Amino acid sequence: MKIHRQETRWETIMRFTPTAIVAAAMLVTVSSASYGNMPAPRPISELSRTMQAEGERLYAAGEYDQAIGWFETALAADPRNADAYIGLGRIAQAQDLPGKAVGYFREALSLLPDDRRVIAAQGEALVQRGAVEKARENLARLQTLCGTADCPEAANLGAAISAAGSHTALRAEDVMPRPTVAGAPTSSN
Repeated sequence: MKIHRQETRWETIMRFTPTAIVAAAMLVTVSSASYGNMPAPRPISELSRTMQAEGERLYAAGEYDQAIGWFETALAADPRNADAYIGLGRIAQAQDLPGKAVGYFREALSLLPDDRRVIAAQGEALVQRGAVEKARENLARLQTLCGTADCPEAANLGAAISAAGSHTALRAEDVMPRPTVAGAPTSSN
């Protein structure tokens, strides 16, 4: 007849500790090995680049509507083409649609987060929109990215902010038509 004695907590911990350590080591090894072997990002498709180049040519010629079509088609071919978003943003700025431009530049920044030309372009669109304080945030980010190096993007954005002065974005109340009562017909009883 066998007598079973009950294990203490310490004995239970000591019995499973080596197994837990080995399992943790294997998990770390497997996860770090797969992280190190991640595939390199694939380049933007050549078709998308070709369409984007045609869009840039048309933009330079002032044919904005046709350029928009080429940039949008370039994005349909490869949605990772940040330069096509930049082209659409520049067209929106040229058409005095700064809110739309800011959105396109935001898309480009999601693909190229530290691209100085995109940060500057978005800052200029923000100034055009009247969001000078937000543009100053872009300028601060540019100055951080540039460090002590010569940075024409920061200089251009700084000049745009200075030229804007105290101009700020309009509020909805500033542009809402106000009802007028003058000239309302009166009843003649």
